[in-house]
Amino acid sequence: MVLSDEKEDEGRRLAWGIRADIEVSQRVGSIPRRIVFGNESVFETRDNDAIDAYLRGRGEGRSGLIHALEIVRPRLIAFALAIIVLATAIYHYALPALAEVAVVVTPPIVPQMMSAGTLKTLDKVTFGPSKLPEAQQAEIRNDFARLAANAEGGAGRYHLNFRDGGLIGPNAFALPDGNLVLTDQLVELAGGDREMVMAVLGHEIGHVEYKHSLRQLYRAAGVAGLVLLIGGDVGSGVQDLLTQGGGLLALSYSREAETQADRRSVELMQAAGMDPAALSRFFDTLETKLDDHGSTSMLATHPGTPERKQAILDYARELKEKQSKPGV
Repeated sequence: MVLSDEKEDEGRRLAWGIRADIEVSQRVGSIPRRIVFGNESVFETRDNDAIDAYLRGRGEGRSGLIHALEIVRPRLIAFALAIIVLATAIYHYALPALAEVAVVVTPPIVPQMMSAGTLKTLDKVTFGPSKLPEAQQAEIRNDFARLAANAEGGAGRYHLNFRDGGLIGPNAFALPDGNLVLTDQLVELAGGDREMVMAVLGHEIGHVEYKHSLRQLYRAAGVAGLVLLIGGDVGSGVQDLLTQGGGLLALSYSREAETQADRRSVELMQAAGMDPAALSRFFDTLETKLDDHGSTSMLATHPGTPERKQAILDYARELKEKQSKPGV
């Protein structure tokens, strides 16, 4: 192979070499081709068609798999469909499995650090000190200790935090390490019905026992990682969106998770000698007293659908019937 330059009709040899000692880069779109000679000199050109013509003249017509996929659209479509199928399979099967493994192998210090950071941030930007009287807080804590005594790990595993909810309003939620937050507004909404408040806290204890929040965080991280794996470097703005979206996803549990937490609330309430159906009554109170159905309300994050409330009543009735049978 000889490369020459024409100047005033006189050819000047730039480089030459035996074809067996020359490496020609594959064609990828309009990227310049590189020709590396045996003496390690390099020639680069954007005239891809000329390079292809030379290679075809030597019986080397193949221009590379990537370029073939670029110019043959049916193959490109098939390749894109394969990526979609693979991503769907990973999302539905691999990510949940990996999340379960991550939950099992997560050391206790990780949920503690996550919870401490979350509560610290919320105290800075959202919550204020509780305005409930100390006597009322003490009564709620005593009832909560009775409730948590029957939970996994006993009452010592769970800590109840009182906060002024501010813009969030009536709400309660559990952090992965067993810290629970109860807002003044939720206590006020329940009036003097402390069993109603206990039923909500029992529901949140259920989320801790089943590790729902930790599992959701891992799944959110997996979804973000999958998008970045497929899309590559999507830019800092999209990465921030994925990160924040993952955090929001962790606040919203699946229907299965909510059902598990509902049933656990019924069990804990009955074990503590309280009304096991109080959670259903709480959802009725939310629907009748709250006009705000925005994204930050308790009703939005824990929707009390008729089917869900009926399931709570049915399960409470089922447990009462079992308890009333001799020998049970």
